[in-house]
Amino acid sequence: MLQLEQQMQALVEFMRANQEWAIPIVFLVAFAECVALLSWLVPATVFFTAFGAVAGASGLNLIPLALAASLGAGSGFWASYWVGLVLGPRVGDHWPLNKNPQLLDRGHAFFEKWGVLSIVIGHFFGPLRAVIAIVAGIVQMPFLQFQLGNWIASFAWGFGLLYGAGRLAEFMAR
Repeated sequence: MLQLEQQMQALVEFMRANQEWAIPIVFLVAFAECVALLSWLVPATVFFTAFGAVAGASGLNLIPLALAASLGAGSGFWASYWVGLVLGPRVGDHWPLNKNPQLLDRGHAFFEKWGVLSIVIGHFFGPLRAVIAIVAGIVQMPFLQFQLGNWIASFAWGFGLLYGAGRLAEFMAR
């Protein structure tokens, strides 16, 4: 944990010295976290919680960073939804889903049970985050329903993780 904190502190210092990079970096990390299957490679939830805490304690403005995280997350889910629309069920023929077909099956079962709420819940749970937007596209969930759930959850996720952790760190530093 100490090593992660040191890395976050170095990143905060880089972003403080090069503030023009902070927002694009946060956007791209959140985007990658919410694009189907990339979320396994990008541990953004841990990153944003730790980064938010260090950034808050360091006095960086958290609102633009939380906004960038929210927009990145929503855009990543939107891209995954689009892939599901375009490829449909054939998405399961491609790696890594062809090696783990149960992922789509479980995502589809969860989607059928919870509908638009599955999009909201999916933002907060890694295993669902990897497939739920693709499933929504595959089953051709109505665009406005998807976007409503997507953007509500994206802003709750971005602000909850980054801004929430930052404000808590500011409070604890007093």
